Amino acid sequence: MERIKRHLRSAAGYLLVCAKWLALATLVGCVVGPLGAAFGLALNWANATRAAQPWLLYLLPAAGLVIVFLYEHLDPDGGGSTNQIFVSVREHKPLTLRTAPLIFASTVMTHLFGGSSGREGAALLLGGSVSGQLGKVLHLENRDCRLMTMCGMAGAFSAIFGTPLAATIFTLEVVDVGSMQYAALLPCLLSALLGVFISGQMGLAPEAFVLQAGADATPLNLVRVIVLGALLAALSIFFCELLHAAPKLYKKFLPNAYLRVAAGGVLILALTKLLGTTDYNGAGAAVIEAAIDGEAVPYAFLLKMLFTALTLGAGFKGGEIVPIFFTGATFGCVAAPLLGLPPQLGAALGMVALFCGCTNSPLASICLAIEVFGGQCISLFALACAVSYMLSSYFSLYREQHFLHSKLRIVGVQRVHGKWAETDAQHFHTNDDGEN
Repeated sequence: MERIKRHLRSAAGYLLVCAKWLALATLVGCVVGPLGAAFGLALNWANATRAAQPWLLYLLPAAGLVIVFLYEHLDPDGGGSTNQIFVSVREHKPLTLRTAPLIFASTVMTHLFGGSSGREGAALLLGGSVSGQLGKVLHLENRDCRLMTMCGMAGAFSAIFGTPLAATIFTLEVVDVGSMQYAALLPCLLSALLGVFISGQMGLAPEAFVLQAGADATPLNLVRVIVLGALLAALSIFFCELLHAAPKLYKKFLPNAYLRVAAGGVLILALTKLLGTTDYNGAGAAVIEAAIDGEAVPYAFLLKMLFTALTLGAGFKGGEIVPIFFTGATFGCVAAPLLGLPPQLGAALGMVALFCGCTNSPLASICLAIEVFGGQCISLFALACAVSYMLSSYFSLYREQHFLHSKLRIVGVQRVHGKWAETDAQHFHTNDDGEN
């Protein structure tokens, strides 16, 4: 009887904790969902407005000066970097509430006036800062505030991109590679599902593509995909290093933050006029769609990396993930036919596998392929991601990303003095250069 009572008390405890996090995750989803949707709609408006009013590009240097002024006076220590959210999750320190409006306004300004950046990294900061502060308002413990921050990250990412499963797994996987906090799965997933539902109700359509050409998983095609995955791993290393090197070069030649951002704006303006196209300004969604349909300029991926490095390195704000999609899709579209694969499939594989190599999140990348491409050729997507993840080494977009285990050896588990302990475990941390 005593044993039954003990089990009943344990079950009641689990139910209470489950109910608590269902309620908190619902609250977070209902708060960050509208914010994420508003952010996505604002970015769509910014890109459409710039396309309709090309003269706005001439104001990019001035917009950069405003962005630097806002951060110097309102958030001098944060800087609007995605790395902030990694530190917040790992050290149980909620971001300040001012992080949300700053990253919202500065990212919209970057897109409106022609900078090359993304949105998902900004969404992580937006959702994480608001939900972390919600935890403080509710007087939750630090570890619970950490989980609230993760719920906000998943909810905002999902609201903007429309991929709740990928948003959830990315949140669990990306901070400490090799260690997933499964206790966060339920609340993060619920927040993500609410986020995408609310954004859909507000008119923000999820990202989705239909592959016009595929390939069977024959031995020859597997070899082709492995080679493509290896090329994408090399490209991810180059892209990460370029994004890390750009701000250092700016600071070396232009120590003043205002001069840096103004010079960056002038460079973007000059390159745009020299090329005679605005394909590389803003997010570049139209170019991504064209690549998925099998059409891409052979050197488009190089120009997008250059535009993005010049934009973010100078001090403009936004994420890196959409530029990664652009770069991977255009590179894959061009490289795939050389390997004997359809360009449409190559673009899709490139988009997902480059994301995997840059962020070191293979499971989230596979989920992304399922949600964005409807599960077509999923075995090939998984193979490309696995190759890209392993061969990209310990390079990363995020200097605060930790690698808890080696990519090259399996961590064993054995019983030591009555307890289970890991053997051959290795811990890695990326520095400012993206190296371990």
